[in-house]
Amino acid sequence: MIYYDVKPLSDLIKEFYELHKGSDYLDEQKAIQCWPNVVGPFIASHTIDLSIKNGVLYVRVDSDALRSELSYSKTLLMKNLNERVGKEVVAEIVLS
Repeated sequence: MIYYDVKPLSDLIKEFYELHKGSDYLDEQKAIQCWPNVVGPFIASHTIDLSIKNGVLYVRVDSDALRSELSYSKTLLMKNLNERVGKEVVAEIVLS
């Protein structure tokens, strides 16, 4: 009789990403997905693009005034995003 090691699909997906991209990739994607919850619907609707590379969150917004206002809140945004993820994923935010 053959016994198989049965694992939940979520565990298998995590193992796959850890082998191929690392768990940092999943944490970065979680931070990006948390963006609308952290900044609220108004800012989220004016966010054109988000990406993370080497701990830097790149944020493109469609308004110079909004970019200026967000620049004053970078530290708080990083803190809230990292708290949502459960570890420090975002070390810096670059607004454009």
